[in-house]
Amino acid sequence: MPEQYPLEPSESDMNAMGRLVLDHVVGVVGGVAERPVRNMPTGADLRGIIEEFLTAPPQEAGELADLLGRLSRATLAAEEKGSPGNFSYVPSGGLFSSALGEFYARSTNRYGGVAFTSPGLIALEESVVRWLAQSVSGLPAGSGGFLTTGGSMANFSALFTARETLLGPDIGAGTAYVTRHTHHSVVKAARLAGIRKGNIREVPCGGDLTMDPDQARSMIKRDKEAGLRPFLIVGTAGTTDTGAIDPLTDIAAVAAEHDLWFHVDGAYGGLFRLTERGRNRLAGVDLADSVTLDPHKSLFLAFGTGALLVRDPGQLHAAHNEKGSYQQDYLTSDGLPDYSSIGPELSREVRGLRVWLPLHLHGVTAFRAELDEKLDLAEYVYGELSQFPLLELPWRPQLSTVVFRVSSDTGDADQATRQLLERINANGRFCLSSTRINGRETVRICILAHRTHRDHVAELVASIKSCVDTS
Repeated sequence: MPEQYPLEPSESDMNAMGRLVLDHVVGVVGGVAERPVRNMPTGADLRGIIEEFLTAPPQEAGELADLLGRLSRATLAAEEKGSPGNFSYVPSGGLFSSALGEFYARSTNRYGGVAFTSPGLIALEESVVRWLAQSVSGLPAGSGGFLTTGGSMANFSALFTARETLLGPDIGAGTAYVTRHTHHSVVKAARLAGIRKGNIREVPCGGDLTMDPDQARSMIKRDKEAGLRPFLIVGTAGTTDTGAIDPLTDIAAVAAEHDLWFHVDGAYGGLFRLTERGRNRLAGVDLADSVTLDPHKSLFLAFGTGALLVRDPGQLHAAHNEKGSYQQDYLTSDGLPDYSSIGPELSREVRGLRVWLPLHLHGVTAFRAELDEKLDLAEYVYGELSQFPLLELPWRPQLSTVVFRVSSDTGDADQATRQLLERINANGRFCLSSTRINGRETVRICILAHRTHRDHVAELVASIKSCVDTS
């Protein structure tokens, strides 16, 4: 390798640099299953690694091998989100094939905001969007949308479009309807879209932790009578807390009765519609005006890959389109959207490759099989833990999340549940997370990493049993 790295390296230099980077990546990714799920530094080690990287760049060139060594140290001092033992929050896989697609896209550096600048790659990305909208979500022909950096941005654009479509400029009286278990990014999106916090209504849930449509009807009616303007209702296709699925078909009926925008947040669960069980359980997604999906969750891709899908892309265009005079030379590309005109971003990379390459390389069947496996594993874990007399499992899993807690007959059950979680996570083989549901401490097992298989969850069950027996 040369001592100096010019900004325009030769082909041989690029090959040499690429091999060095690939060796380090393979070294990190190849050992993910053997490392502790959380390899987090503490104390002086933590301060040392922070101080090492909170430094300004040097004036003179560095050495790539040395820099990659430093980078690997920082990368390893983190939670392994794609570890087969990671069951916390919503694990993300990070498929290698997706990273290759992203490397190709970033290296060739085509612009993704306007179709005429790279029509072939925009057509590629549009094929992914239409597949997600029509084949996965079940929206009609002509539906579309765009890829985002994640569910938060998708939810924001969806709510902004709903506001523009149904409220226009007079947004002060606009009211939106969610539940306690709606993801907090939806509430944040509503506030960013200008909806008053006091006008974001929390619809009560039934015992299954899903929205009560009759309560929603009553609340909407009262708000209309009070002179407010109900415009949006949100159903969740798999909550983060438990994987519960709102009664989407019934919520769609409420939206239709009152001329509300029906948004489905399917960031976690929506892609389970690739499976037969998922399509049955997620009936009603196809009735939505807009749908959020996160391929970086249930397609196992790297972080930063979300999608907003809408029944009528023209409404996205009406809400987001703005032009500067310097753009007067832009050309139109027949049948292809300008993503900068239907979303909030003008500076935008081509995002489709990170999704397109894995789908075409592995085939949709491979992803369907993985998701079916996760549903099977959740049922297995639920069945096994249900046999432990000291544990309560209040809800059967609807997707791939299993929740449990120490029985309320056991003294301070909340403290006992927290202590049990600490014991399970202590050896570093597994990482589970917790939440509070109806005021009770509850442990979550979210089975979604593509590396997680039957042997891993069987080992987890044995570990939980051991921790329960020693409590």
